[in-house]
Amino acid sequence: MRALARVQSRRHHVTVLSDKKDGDPMGQDHIRYDILAQDALRSVIRKVLIEVAATGHLPGDHHFFITFLTGAPGVRISQHLKAKYAEQMTIVVQHQFWELKVTETLFEIGLSFSDTPEKLVIPFNAIRGFYDPSVNFELEFDVAAAEEDEGAEITAYPVAPVASVEKPGEPEAEVAAKPAEDGKKEGGSVVSLDSFRKKN
Repeated sequence: MRALARVQSRRHHVTVLSDKKDGDPMGQDHIRYDILAQDALRSVIRKVLIEVAATGHLPGDHHFFITFLTGAPGVRISQHLKAKYAEQMTIVVQHQFWELKVTETLFEIGLSFSDTPEKLVIPFNAIRGFYDPSVNFELEFDVAAAEEDEGAEITAYPVAPVASVEKPGEPEAEVAAKPAEDGKKEGGSVVSLDSFRKKN
C-alpha cells in the first residue's frame, strides 16, 4: 500500500506517505491516515472552487492548473478531448470559464478549447495535481492508474457558444498563461504543468 499527498508553498512543505509491504512488522493502519489526509487536501480544492463559483471570478492574480485522469470514474468530457488526452490532461482556470458548479464529490466547468466551448465534469478523486503559480502553492495526489475506469462515461456536451470567448488570432496557450490586458475574458487551455512551476 502506498499513498502520497504533498503540499508545497513558499512557507511549508508537508509530505504524507504510507508505504507498507507484506510481511512488514509495521502494524496495520486501520484508521487509514493516508486516505484521511488526501481527502482533507482535496477539500482545500473544493473550498477554493466554491468561493470562485460564488463570486464568478478569481481574486487578485490567482489562477489554477488542475491535472486529472481523463479515464477516472465519473469524469465526463467530450469524445474529442478524450481522444486527444487519453490518460490525463491539465486545464487552466483563469480568466475565461463559465457555469462553475461544485458538489461534495466533483465540479463542473465550461472552458474554451481552440474557440470550441466544452463542458467538463471532474470528480475530486480524479485530480492528480492542483497548482496556483501566483503564490507557488501546489497539491499533488497519488492516484493510481489502476483505479481508472475504462468504461468511464464520455459525453459530448452541447454547450452554447459564449460571446467574447477568446481574442481572435491569439495563440491559445499564451492566452491562458498571461493575465488579461484589456479586461476581456480569455480562453482555457491544456498545458504542461511543469513549465509554469517556479524554480526553487
